[in-house]
Amino acid sequence: MHVPHLPGVRHLRTLLSALCSVALGAGLLAGASTATAAPAAPAAAGSQAAAGSKVVGYFTEWGTYDRKYYVKNIETSGSAAELTHINYAFGNVTGGKCAMGDAYAATDRAYTAAESVDGVADTWDQPLRGNFNQLLKLKEKHPDLKIIWSFGGWTWSGGFAEAAKDPAAFARSCHDLVENPRWADVFDGIDIDWEYPNACGLSCDTSGRDAFPKLMSALRAEFGPDYLVTAAITADATPGGKIDAADYAGAAQYVDWYNPMTYDFFGAWDAAGPTAPHSPLTSYSGIPKAGYHTSATIAKLRGLGIPASKLLLGIGFYGRGWTGVTQSAPGGTATGPAKGTYENGIEDYKVLKSTCPATGTVAGTAYAKCGNDWWSYDTPRTIATKMAYKNQQGLGGTFFWELSGDTADGELIRAID
Repeated sequence: MHVPHLPGVRHLRTLLSALCSVALGAGLLAGASTATAAPAAPAAAGSQAAAGSKVVGYFTEWGTYDRKYYVKNIETSGSAAELTHINYAFGNVTGGKCAMGDAYAATDRAYTAAESVDGVADTWDQPLRGNFNQLLKLKEKHPDLKIIWSFGGWTWSGGFAEAAKDPAAFARSCHDLVENPRWADVFDGIDIDWEYPNACGLSCDTSGRDAFPKLMSALRAEFGPDYLVTAAITADATPGGKIDAADYAGAAQYVDWYNPMTYDFFGAWDAAGPTAPHSPLTSYSGIPKAGYHTSATIAKLRGLGIPASKLLLGIGFYGRGWTGVTQSAPGGTATGPAKGTYENGIEDYKVLKSTCPATGTVAGTAYAKCGNDWWSYDTPRTIATKMAYKNQQGLGGTFFWELSGDTADGELIRAID
């Protein structure tokens, strides 16, 4: 799921997630011991297609504040040269309409020369400032780079229930906002991050299984064939889980691609553990919940008839961790979330690579034991493993959450091919 690192949000998520699990009949299985990775299932003979080369990175609107991660950092890190698309997170969904998230950050904040993509300071009287103007400057340097405005996310998905009551009106509002004359040249499409249609996220949605395809159909009709229409979707492949709750296969005809969120499978919202990698590529002996891994997600979505070329592989540029852990391998007990810079239980890769270097691998991802803390995260080496899987499956490319978690020289994004 996609959540701003704001105090208190995760605590509410923990309670609601637990209630959702009961409602959906999805209790955790007991975690076990050793970390022996199971191989990924091969694609059926003759079904492989050339893997796509899309590289989609999320840029967060709120990064301009505590993180001080600006659009300029996308350029100076070398990430802009690697990206094909940027998802700008997030616009709000409220009153049945698409709406601005943080208007000050998006269009009004004045950037100094040192903060600006092109080294030119904003002036008080220019018609557009903020992140949007900086994105325009980035596109001038990289004319093939596409920007997609993403709406919803964990915090603002509650508004989709109202939007689903009149999909055409919602779609019109989104088009009017995305193509507002003040920033009409910024965006090349729209991304819907509904967490989750006809299932539980921060709130529980009861719009019905057909609500999602109806919404995506309306967006495609409104935006037409020349705009990108994409969606971030659940990775829950368990029987009767969130993938089954909505008709993702029926909506696939309307989207350019899906971003299945194949991370956050496990984390310190289960404060006592067992410790487990948050973004496993495959299953492994002792995984706390069967089917909670990337290859299960991709297999389920492909099994529904969604083309591999419309599925991107998701990677997190951060780790999730516990404290009070004595066992080095996955499956240990814990006393709570490990300390993080912005929120306990989560930390950027750029921090963890130095403060808690990887000590082992399991299921195609890395883990680290340092003192009483235990973290899991992807490294350039494990990303290479995931890229081999992406290519073998013929997926459409890779996406990740999110740019500010990488090193200043783009260590993780350079591992994506």
